[in-house]
Amino acid sequence: MATQIELIDKYRKELSKLKVKVDDVLLKAVVKSLGPAVYRDDASKISAADADELERVKQNFMVKRLGLSDGPKLETILNKAIDQMGRSNGPKNRAVLYYIITRATKREAALL
Repeated sequence: MATQIELIDKYRKELSKLKVKVDDVLLKAVVKSLGPAVYRDDASKISAADADELERVKQNFMVKRLGLSDGPKLETILNKAIDQMGRSNGPKNRAVLYYIITRATKREAALL
């Protein structure tokens, strides 16, 4: 099993490839917020093709964790983040998606 430091390094590299500016403190906070799920292969990934899973991301992360109001704007933010990661690139790393969403919504304070 990878250590938290190894995972953070992996996610930092992926974000860099996506040309996303990486704030190490925020990235660490995102990884930490995922708890033990970040270490489980299935739980650490998100399928962009699974509507139920995307709805859970909206409700459990965007609304509950980041404190955003539910509405069509959340769908737009989520879809933009998925497109940035490459919609057809297979399962997305949950931590990377959450990081991109957090920066896009300027809700860093909710995790720090």
